[in-house]
Amino acid sequence: MKRVLIVDDALFMRHALKLILEKNGYEVVGEAENGEIAIQKFRQLQPDIITMDITMPEMDGVTAIRKIREIDPAATVVVISAMSQQINVVEAISAGAKGFIVKPFQEEHVVKTLSGL
Repeated sequence: MKRVLIVDDALFMRHALKLILEKNGYEVVGEAENGEIAIQKFRQLQPDIITMDITMPEMDGVTAIRKIREIDPAATVVVISAMSQQINVVEAISAGAKGFIVKPFQEEHVVKTLSGL
């Protein structure tokens, strides 16, 4: 069972993702509402996959991805964001994200993307 850390500043979004993931056989080991907490939880929990929003207070998702990949270059991060302009996608992928899911998302797309990692 893959262990997932969900990072999003919106509680309802974290809850929705958690329901989808747990229903589809993933273990949600933690949640974070910004990039700084995500880095702390990544170190503490060492999840297999991190879902990462881009726009958050304290530290944005792209910065958090870079810092997490400094800690573990093999870290698997998938961005889940409404910020789907090409520049945001390119920036997230160049920071080390393995995929990009656009909000609002479909359950099937989330599961398919994560199962391919």
